[in-house]
Amino acid sequence: MGKLTTHVLDTTKGGPAAGMALGLFRLEAGAAILLKSLRLNADGRADAPLLADTELLPGRYRLLFEVAAYFRAQGVALPDPPFLDQVPLDFGVADREGHYHVPLLASPWSYSTYRGS
Repeated sequence: MGKLTTHVLDTTKGGPAAGMALGLFRLEAGAAILLKSLRLNADGRADAPLLADTELLPGRYRLLFEVAAYFRAQGVALPDPPFLDQVPLDFGVADREGHYHVPLLASPWSYSTYRGS
């Protein structure tokens, strides 16, 4: 069955963004419904799939990464307000049997993402 996973790399240090907080939302009728909140492990990953099997339904989702809070906790001096605070990634799930891996590469000044495997 399908699953949704994520992984965050801190491009300023070239390693995992251990401890970064994130939220997973389902987007329905203009509302963002929080499904879960968590912190990433030492490898910059969730300990288990964010959604799996019957939990993964076709539709629109949002991952909201707490980028500024993470970098502040790493001792990075950020302006107030920070250039990047929370990074929202909106994406669609069309195939409930698919593996949707949504990685984030982040610094205090930029981010990128793609559909991984």
